[in-house]
Amino acid sequence: MALDAALATGVLVTMMASSFIDPHGENGAAWGTHTPNVLSLILMVLSAAALVFRRRAPRTILATTGAFSAVELVASDPRAPVVMSAVVALYTVASATDRPTTWRVGLLTMTVLTACAMLVGPLPWYAQENLAIFAWTGMAAAAGDAVRSRRAFVHAIRERADRAERTREEEARRRVAEERLRIARDLHDVVAHHIALVNVQAGVAAHVMDKRPDQAKEALAHVREASRSALNELRATVGLLRQSGDPEAPTEPAPGLARLDELADTFRNAGLPVEVARADHGTTLPAAVDLAAYRVIQEALTNVQKHAGPEAKAEISVVRVGPNVEVTVLDNGPGQDDGPEEGGGHGLLGMRERVTALGGTCTTGPRYGGGFRVHAILPVKNRTAPALGDSA
Repeated sequence: MALDAALATGVLVTMMASSFIDPHGENGAAWGTHTPNVLSLILMVLSAAALVFRRRAPRTILATTGAFSAVELVASDPRAPVVMSAVVALYTVASATDRPTTWRVGLLTMTVLTACAMLVGPLPWYAQENLAIFAWTGMAAAAGDAVRSRRAFVHAIRERADRAERTREEEARRRVAEERLRIARDLHDVVAHHIALVNVQAGVAAHVMDKRPDQAKEALAHVREASRSALNELRATVGLLRQSGDPEAPTEPAPGLARLDELADTFRNAGLPVEVARADHGTTLPAAVDLAAYRVIQEALTNVQKHAGPEAKAEISVVRVGPNVEVTVLDNGPGQDDGPEEGGGHGLLGMRERVTALGGTCTTGPRYGGGFRVHAILPVKNRTAPALGDSA
């Protein structure tokens, strides 16, 4: 409304100024030789006021300004340029409708206004003012149609780009889901078949070990062959996940709590004070549990270094409590309430999933008075192995 009001004001000022100019003066256009009559002033004010609402009802405003222009062309002498408001209204209609409507409305407006000026107006039909009406209305319709076509073209390009982007994302998600499903199916087939065979043959070997050692040796040979086949198939399946340019997989053993001091020294060298307290009494953990405990501590210390601030300190404790081992990482960093939880990464989520997969629990959250706490309870005996054997 503000923009349209400013435009209407500009059109009114232009019409007022033009109504005082005589284009047929002795020395060319002369200012002040014309004086608009009362009817022309009223029509200019009304037509300019109508342009304020040109976007809300473009066709109605065109009809209104066209009627004012026709009255002025027929009844006023000297003539005032009220038709300028109809030109602006015709441009608005052409830019807001389709091309056939623009052609129909534009031709009707040009015909009516030009006919009123040539046939009924006070000037001769061949006067340049009459031809100018035809030219200006035609240019307004053409300009409005061009603007509408440009807007439609830009909108189509943007919509096509958005649709292509959505299609690419959906296709990528679909392919990832299909690949995950295929790999999960392959892994299930490998694990279900070979582990079930290993379980049966191991049970046979244990049952006949004392009475039939030859049969026990044969069963153990089957166990070894099945495990070798399982490893080969797992290696082939997991190898599909690697890119052609990925480095070779490391051959060193997976890290565990035996390397906890080395891990702490790494962060100490990076400027983070770390204290380690262990009361696990030399407990030997399964490889999966040992690795999970190490990864929990590693991720927690990484979050401390990233989010806790330069003055933070970390404390690590590993305690054997009954059938479980409890791993705790504390820090005293300020502003940790919105630190790792809202950092956008997947470290804490992966930590919980790793611990939960082993039958343990992992809790994380801010400490009272500042800082952050990571607490994981891991079973000393891996509880996932029996379940796996049962499901197989």
